[in-house]
Amino acid sequence: MKYSISSRPFKDAIYQSLSIVGKTLASPKRLELLDLLSQGSKTVETLAKETTMSIANVSQHLQTLLEARLVRFRKQGTYVIYELVDERVSQFLLAFRNLAEHNLPEIPKIKKEFFQAFDHSEPIGTTELTERLQKGNVKIVDVRPSREYEFGHIPEAVSFPIDELEQHLAELPKDKEIIVYCRGPYCAYAAQAVELLRTQGFAAIRFEGGVQDWREHQKQMQQ
Repeated sequence: MKYSISSRPFKDAIYQSLSIVGKTLASPKRLELLDLLSQGSKTVETLAKETTMSIANVSQHLQTLLEARLVRFRKQGTYVIYELVDERVSQFLLAFRNLAEHNLPEIPKIKKEFFQAFDHSEPIGTTELTERLQKGNVKIVDVRPSREYEFGHIPEAVSFPIDELEQHLAELPKDKEIIVYCRGPYCAYAAQAVELLRTQGFAAIRFEGGVQDWREHQKQMQQ
């Protein structure tokens, strides 16, 4: 005798659970919070400042991310510090971003229109960055906040946060190409830094990606 077991309850339960993450990512602000946390752990106050949201709104979004098991938190004195659950969340965000940029032509268009206001030259990608570092005669500068640099950075990069860059100009060579990067393709720090450096006579160019892009490229090269 054959027994027929319906898989419908199983499928309904699985896709219902998967949709929790999908619903969580439906908010632009929560996507931005995850992007910021991919740079390292941050307090609620720092996240509120970076996103120009109130602390109350940030806390509500973080609670939703917490319920979806995408972030976790710890207390340090009077501060609550959030971070991504693990590296898999960061890898997912990178894949999600690449898929969206490939399928939605308006994203590259928005990027190009915004960054042309700072820099009319084309930024370099991970392959070009690797080639230039291998050839040498370049200086790579990380203009993110120092805490993000400490969390992780591209090898050989020096940390000159964008707000302190002018104070470090004398430390940069004018006989080398300066490659600047920040948090990734949606961060304006590197473009602002390139604009400043060029006005001061430096040969500067922007790396469009961030640390996560660099790491993923290195993994692919090793496979």
